Amino acid sequence: MFLSPVKIMVIVAVVLLLLGPDKLPDVAHRLGSSWRALKQLQERVESEVRDAIPDLPSTGDIARIVRSPINLLNQLSDQVDAKEAAEVKKNAPPAAVAETVPPPLITPSLRPVAARTEDSIPPPDPSLN
Repeated sequence: MFLSPVKIMVIVAVVLLLLGPDKLPDVAHRLGSSWRALKQLQERVESEVRDAIPDLPSTGDIARIVRSPINLLNQLSDQVDAKEAAEVKKNAPPAAVAETVPPPLITPSLRPVAARTEDSIPPPDPSLN
């Protein structure tokens, strides 16, 4: 939100009318000193947090993250993908070993196995009795 020069002039005029020219320098001085104290407090808190958490991104990076969280998620996703690719490459066997694997001795049959029912079992041979 930006203030145009016209809006700033209106605000100054209203403040002059409310406070008067006698109190305006004193109020401006108090506002300035309060702003300075607030900035010093912010810097002190930020330095203490950075001492406690050294891996914390810079303030500019945090502001960029807040403005564009999708961009942060894309960066994190790319980092995870790169780590997974490195892990797969690290654990993959060398190409020479993969080529020397012998083929299986018994090839599996591709014919379906018939379901076993009473009709598929031949009757007993009467001559065996």
